[in-house]
Amino acid sequence: MRSELRLGERLMGRMYFFECSECGYRARVSGGADRGEHIAVQTISCANCKALYDAVIEFEASRNGNDPKTAPSFAVLSNRLPPRGARKWIKLKLACPVLPSHYVRVWKQPDKCPKCGMFLGSSGKPFRIWD
Repeated sequence: MRSELRLGERLMGRMYFFECSECGYRARVSGGADRGEHIAVQTISCANCKALYDAVIEFEASRNGNDPKTAPSFAVLSNRLPPRGARKWIKLKLACPVLPSHYVRVWKQPDKCPKCGMFLGSSGKPFRIWD
């Protein structure tokens, strides 16, 4: 996992903008494994969707809550309030957020475009910092 960005004492994750110069495909993902204060993600390439996603691989939840059967999306987890009280970390398998039965593989920059196979270029600066 790459080094985490810390603002004060809080652990912060980052998202980057990737664009393929060959086919024009665009993605806003972390570009590998990343972790924030309450969520850990891994960028994946889905062969069926021909797209990149940040798959949630671990997240913090309340101890009294039910464990989910499928992984919540990054958008859902990043827009919720942090869990209160006693907490536990729930670990999940890599899965496509569109359909969990899709074939996925770990994607880590620099890597190939899921549409055309050329290498994707990164903007270099994070466009979003999340916790």
